[in-house]
Amino acid sequence: MTDPGWEAAWRPLVDRIGSDLDEPGVRFGPDPVEAGAIRRWLEPLEFDCALHRDAEAARAHGWPDVIAPYTAMWTFVLPAVWEPGERPTFEDGSRDAQPWRSVISDDVFPGAPPTSGMFGTGISIEFERPLHVGERAGSGPRRLLDCVPKETRVGRGAFVTFDRQMFADGGSGGGPEPICRVEAQLYLYDPAPGADHG
Repeated sequence: MTDPGWEAAWRPLVDRIGSDLDEPGVRFGPDPVEAGAIRRWLEPLEFDCALHRDAEAARAHGWPDVIAPYTAMWTFVLPAVWEPGERPTFEDGSRDAQPWRSVISDDVFPGAPPTSGMFGTGISIEFERPLHVGERAGSGPRRLLDCVPKETRVGRGAFVTFDRQMFADGGSGGGPEPICRVEAQLYLYDPAPGADHG
């Protein structure tokens, strides 16, 4: 790695700190919240709570229907990972293979130089309320909070921090309601030759 000016390639993204990275509006996940999806999410965890399975119990505690666990929000907000008729998500079996499309790497950062690797380095979520059966979950535009170019043992890239608001829409005509704010950081990078990525 002998190019001392590689950090300059990140300057267009650094200049966007404080601005929205996506078009305005809410992008909704593919399916509404349903009791069966909540049950299937709970089963492998062997997690029992009447609020997540019994509509009467949920109503007795002030909710309009069964609620999803807070951590199940991603199940309903993320776009489909794979659709019928598409090629396999992973076409290469190598150690550092990347999917041709992913719900995370589809988060293109306008102004960022192209990179071939990425991983998450941090996330925090502040919830206002849970989702309930019948609602659709969606995400608003990402706002860029920080971009720090850095060379690490795995390669050269940048730590990119952004936040976004998540919403629920029950279709009652009231419009989307905020359910939580997510702040996340990714390291976007090109692997260093010979670096151990395991």
